[in-house]
Amino acid sequence: MLDVLVIGAGPVGLACAIEASRQGLTARVVDKGTLVNSILGYPAQMEFFSTPELIEIGGYPFPIRQYKPLREDALEYYRSVAARERLDVRLYERVLDVRGARGAFTIQTTREAHVSRTVIVAIGFFDLPNLLNVPGEDLPKVTHYYREPYAYVGQRVAVIGARNSAVKAALDCHRHGAHTTLVARSPDVAASVKYWIKPDIQNRIKEGSIRAFFNTCVEEIREDAIVVRNADGRHEIPNDWVLAMTGYHPDYTFLERLGVSFADDAFRTPIFNETTFETARPGVYLAGTVCGGYQTNRWFIENGRFHARQIAAHIASGHADPIAFDAIHWKTEE
Repeated sequence: MLDVLVIGAGPVGLACAIEASRQGLTARVVDKGTLVNSILGYPAQMEFFSTPELIEIGGYPFPIRQYKPLREDALEYYRSVAARERLDVRLYERVLDVRGARGAFTIQTTREAHVSRTVIVAIGFFDLPNLLNVPGEDLPKVTHYYREPYAYVGQRVAVIGARNSAVKAALDCHRHGAHTTLVARSPDVAASVKYWIKPDIQNRIKEGSIRAFFNTCVEEIREDAIVVRNADGRHEIPNDWVLAMTGYHPDYTFLERLGVSFADDAFRTPIFNETTFETARPGVYLAGTVCGGYQTNRWFIENGRFHARQIAAHIASGHADPIAFDAIHWKTEE
């Protein structure tokens, strides 16, 4: 019988296991993919927006030569932290179901059944893209993830979206020889685009080296074109590849299966105690970006890593009782 079973081996999930161990609790981490699987899916050589001290976990320094860490730096850092802490991590093991109640959960995976007194869900959101829901989105030319520009040299690439990931992909493809078009429903590049990136994309659009369609929706994706619509009517744009950088969302089906409740708001925000992060299902906790629902920009590694300490302290206290908490944070099952 474990004290804590953590679902998700991202930075926040690893931080939860570390803090649980430091509270004298036994902990195990399971993940359907590899260690820090979301970071593995980032573009090659991607630079983090944060400086290294803001994404450290477990008190381990994150030494790098440059000012900000790259994707590869982070992969090695979190691997080394997990190794130094001797964390019990089970990879490529998908959780299928969580049965039982606080004090005696059975977590069934594709490999075995784990038993644990509590469960921490730190699954992030990067695995489920927001779909365009248009004909042709399932064509091989369409991807919701961007890794590197070299496959698109000399190709006609449409980048869908106007936030950081879309803008960076468009600039990268353009600078490596792709004929790049940016298509966005918004009237301009998003206000949230980082201040050192925004002038770059605006200047490329102004000079015409990147073609841009704002206030425009994609209606269809064809083998050799995309069809869009805006105030000027319907347009067919010749095209070889589509990078649909439309964002991501949590696995709501999985969360519902775990018994997590959601607020009646536009973001389907999971309901949890804001001090302890325990959900309405006693003994099940949320940690990290999954806490924000569709507001995927609310929690990052920078602030989500601190959830670990609060959750571990609450579990270690031995008196986790949702009845004792402020009722406004809970949504009770009928």
